Amino acid sequence: MKSRIEEVKARALASVAAADGTQALSDVRVRFLGKNGEMTALMKLLGTVSKEERPEMGKLLNAARVEIESALAAAEKAARESELAKRLAEEEVDISLPGKMRLPGAAHPVTMIREEILNVFLGMGFSVAEGPEIETDLFNFQLLNVPKDHPARDMQDTFYLGDNLVLRTHTSPMQAHIMTTCRPPIRVVIPGRVYRPDDDASHSPIFHQIEGLAVDKKITVGDLTGCLQTFAEKLFSEDTKIRLRPSYFPFTEPSVEADATCTMCHGKGCRVCKGTGWVELLGAGIVNPAVLDMCGIDSKEYSGFAFGLGLERIAMIKYGIPNIKLFYENDVRFLGQFR
Repeated sequence: MKSRIEEVKARALASVAAADGTQALSDVRVRFLGKNGEMTALMKLLGTVSKEERPEMGKLLNAARVEIESALAAAEKAARESELAKRLAEEEVDISLPGKMRLPGAAHPVTMIREEILNVFLGMGFSVAEGPEIETDLFNFQLLNVPKDHPARDMQDTFYLGDNLVLRTHTSPMQAHIMTTCRPPIRVVIPGRVYRPDDDASHSPIFHQIEGLAVDKKITVGDLTGCLQTFAEKLFSEDTKIRLRPSYFPFTEPSVEADATCTMCHGKGCRVCKGTGWVELLGAGIVNPAVLDMCGIDSKEYSGFAFGLGLERIAMIKYGIPNIKLFYENDVRFLGQFR
């Protein structure tokens, strides 16, 4: 028994000395001192030793176990320190290197102008509504006085998704949604993405609009003019003026184009306004009585005005941006100017 204890102790100490790293030492600990380890097996054999030899063998076993545990503890401490030193060396950071600059984020100019415009109309008592980007032909065209054979459909080339579904060509369908579900008085602005197959310096296949609608008793062109004048003054400057020119939209009658004095030259004439002193702002008009009637509102009792503006166009006017595509190229040099 004594020789066996010495032999197991010698192999255990040799294994500790040969172990490379904390994992190897853990394996040695399990092999010799674990629940099914070799020293544990020897402890179980003490019952087979004679009573006279048992105390001495017990002392030898305990002494061997203590010696092995001490050797393991010392080796594990040294291994941990060695592994830590190695990891620190591998993960060393050269603090003399220049840091990586992270530019702070900022709102996109289209988002900025959207919030600014909405705040102007919220201050005038309008509410905000949003609608689906996939619309039925009924709401996108027919309830806005644009039946299937109407030539005005050529004014808004359309992405068709089927016989009756389209990517909305304007935010006006929400006018019909609101008028068919709400009773006057109505004052609402509707922001959103719209889609048309246009692509040049001032047009994009995807762009943003804000639609405005007011319906109540005795609304006139004077109310529309006052609303648009207040909007222009709040958005641009107090000396901004607007003018209305006759135009045509199937869902308004009469229809107008609203111009504002140029933000660059304040009406004196420059390259931006092509020397006229005016820039085109938006389209508007008095809601066509046929639209009111189709949406279930009595046109003999109520009237209203509506307007629609392109957010990118307003941003181009306000910030002097020459090409609409700059909004979508994600060039940080361009976007950083609005931070």
